[in-house]
Amino acid sequence: MNWQLLDPELLLPAFLAGLLVASTHVPLGRQVLQRGIIFLDLAVAQTAAMGLIAAYSFGWEPGGWQVQLIAVTAAVSASLLLHITEQRWGEIQEALIGTLFVLTSSGSILLLAANPHGGEHLKEMLVGQILWVDYQQLFPVALLYAVVLLLWYGLQQRSSSLLFYLLFAIAITASVQLIGVYLVFATLIMPALALRRAGRWGDGIGYLIAAFGYGLGLIAAALLDMPAGAMIVYTLAVTTLVAGWLVRKREHSFDS
Repeated sequence: MNWQLLDPELLLPAFLAGLLVASTHVPLGRQVLQRGIIFLDLAVAQTAAMGLIAAYSFGWEPGGWQVQLIAVTAAVSASLLLHITEQRWGEIQEALIGTLFVLTSSGSILLLAANPHGGEHLKEMLVGQILWVDYQQLFPVALLYAVVLLLWYGLQQRSSSLLFYLLFAIAITASVQLIGVYLVFATLIMPALALRRAGRWGDGIGYLIAAFGYGLGLIAAALLDMPAGAMIVYTLAVTTLVAGWLVRKREHSFDS
């Protein structure tokens, strides 16, 4: 174990990025689970990633407004398309979501085929580079998430399926660039799995799951000199299992 790698200057921005992502993904993930469209986030996240890859192929700088516009447009278009398919062909919605994911994944590979660093770029989109996040990246994302949360909780009583899909697309687009597709999926779905019967305190418990998952994952990755994104996926899974067991145990104690 390399204790010297436990550098707060390196780990703190990454931890804050995880907390920021969880702030929107915990409530949105519970909604995804409730709607039974588990792979929606993978499809939309991969569509946003394909938009980013397409923008990079034009030589535009990462983080530039052109890149953000293409990524958001791609994600919102995918969300609007899936909103329409949910209304018209709800019985095959999961199959359509899976088809979109395969198409956008294949599209990303085709776009990167002529790029000598294509494999590296694809890995960055999937696994993410959370340890390279800096405070300058976090500030605009925090403002964006604040607006998303304000609209989500403020309009929750009057929220529509369309609003959910639009907010979902916007949040996912920012998250993919911070932490990658795999961590986006893990943060959305894993805490939600432990909170199926958590009631009104579910979001708060979900935030705790995410905080412990990201914190333990970053520490373990630093000590073992392992990829942070992949390690966090596993620590999120462990904290989800523990939290789910505690929630069920509390329910049984009340029942008895």
